[in-house]
Amino acid sequence: MIYTMEYASPIGKLTIAGSEDSIMGLWIEGQKYFGSTLRGEQICSGQPPVLKLAAKWLDRYFAGERPLQTELPLAPVGGEFRQAVWKLLCEIPYGEVTTYKKLAERVAVGRGLKTMSAQAVGGAVGHNPISILIPCHRVLGTDGSLTGYAGGIDCKRYLLALEGVDITV
Repeated sequence: MIYTMEYASPIGKLTIAGSEDSIMGLWIEGQKYFGSTLRGEQICSGQPPVLKLAAKWLDRYFAGERPLQTELPLAPVGGEFRQAVWKLLCEIPYGEVTTYKKLAERVAVGRGLKTMSAQAVGGAVGHNPISILIPCHRVLGTDGSLTGYAGGIDCKRYLLALEGVDITV
């Protein structure tokens, strides 16, 4: 059973999804791939403690605090490649950014490959089912451009500015 709850944020309505003990999704209203990892699951409204914990985490985040992803039990649904990319996203510190190219280089090293396609990594980043908590908004184009955010570039810009990232390119 998957529970969902809505959360009113400065970037719009968010939907948080999870089981009794872990967060499986967090989507911005209208986000590309909204709810895609929950297909076939029995969905019900409810607020188990883990969803309330995520809402409190978001309260702190949007208040300008720096809560850690490790404070929440995250369980994104996806294949091995996507899981590897999402794990690397969690390693990007608050207020810092990286590029799709740099992520691809790290994935290649981790998989024992000479190279990895930045586009393939971008696809995994774009399918991140737990926005904000798994900080895909911290990934930029090689030239520093605000590209490729499933929640929309305006949301990406807001989140990076909230974290103190200089987004003037």
